[in-house]
Amino acid sequence: MKEKIIAKLKQIEKEKQVEIVFAVESGSRAWGFASPDSDYDIRFIYKHDLQYYLSLWEKTDVIEFMTEDDLDGSGWDLRKTVRLLAKSNAPLLEWLYSPVVYFENEAFVTQMRSLAQDCFSPIACLHHYLGTTKNFMEACQAEEVKLKNYFYALRTALAGKWIIENNSFPPVAFAELLPIAPLNVQEKVLELMEIKAGQNEKYLHKRENLLVDYLVETVKFNEGHAGVLKDGR
Repeated sequence: MKEKIIAKLKQIEKEKQVEIVFAVESGSRAWGFASPDSDYDIRFIYKHDLQYYLSLWEKTDVIEFMTEDDLDGSGWDLRKTVRLLAKSNAPLLEWLYSPVVYFENEAFVTQMRSLAQDCFSPIACLHHYLGTTKNFMEACQAEEVKLKNYFYALRTALAGKWIIENNSFPPVAFAELLPIAPLNVQEKVLELMEIKAGQNEKYLHKRENLLVDYLVETVKFNEGHAGVLKDGR
């Protein structure tokens, strides 16, 4: 599949007359809890030639594609990327630290990660993760739940808790976040991950009160500590 993805990215470069400098996997395949039928969420950064940046007029700064074989691509222009980096945009930071890399210009990525450390805003990223967790809470409290809702909510809740406890950007891989949860929660999550790995995205699972209670507790913890976090540079 990696070869197919790289071939698609080369096609995009040719069609759009851009140069892709960084391409990674995002979403469940990067986080480590994909289902057999999960899409490939390809995220990339690209640059135009000089004339594009010298123009007085705003131009399209996003490239998107969706293929019949579940390649879901979204890329940001370099100028858009750097502006978002200055704001400590959490999705962009996840791209930069994704464990699944399809292509990278090493010098570019090294510099971007260095800038990411300088620009990191604990409060901005916490609010991003807190908002995302809350978006999934209603679905997680239903009688039957899509497993990805639990994992999306837990990953972002733990990411927020990580920021509070470590004052650093959280790991992208869910397996590296999970150890900060209580042991009984970890055990239940591992059990559900095994189930999810063998089920399609439409599978519905009976509500797990242990996880719902922990999510409610962690959201309260994250909200209660948000006021002490600092902004970025």
